[in-house]
Amino acid sequence: MKKDSSIYKRGFTLIELLVVVAIIGILASLVVVNLIQARNKGADAGVKSNLTAARGTAEIFFSSNTVAPNSYIDVCTNGVVGSAQGIGSYVLAAAKARGLSTYSINPSGAGDLTTAKCKDIAGDAWAIEVPLKTPGEMWCVDSTGTSKLEKNISMGFGWTCI
Repeated sequence: MKKDSSIYKRGFTLIELLVVVAIIGILASLVVVNLIQARNKGADAGVKSNLTAARGTAEIFFSSNTVAPNSYIDVCTNGVVGSAQGIGSYVLAAAKARGLSTYSINPSGAGDLTTAKCKDIAGDAWAIEVPLKTPGEMWCVDSTGTSKLEKNISMGFGWTCI
């Protein structure tokens, strides 16, 4: 009796299967890299959006602060000062968008690239800086209306935006 050789020609070879698995692996790694970049850009957009909202609230704070009229004193607080709402909730939301759990109020100047900071400067001005997901980058907003990106920050100490 003669064997039917067509039985052995129906499947894939081991080499063909390995090539397909390798191609799928390469495509999957490209998708994962792009997904991570999209998440980082989304987090950075959340930081920028929250800090932009903080600017408007700070100006309302300045004009409606009954404790220290026409002053930014305690603007960084996460609550109400007199009758004025502080900007701390926006700074905290920006920090959380970045993946941080808290922020520093009026730090002494020393800090690092993993800390969100809000500072009122002698009641006359304020500034906020929050690190972005992109390594070495900070987003800065201040009372002069400036919103800017600080890049290539290698020193991890002090304020980069003031």
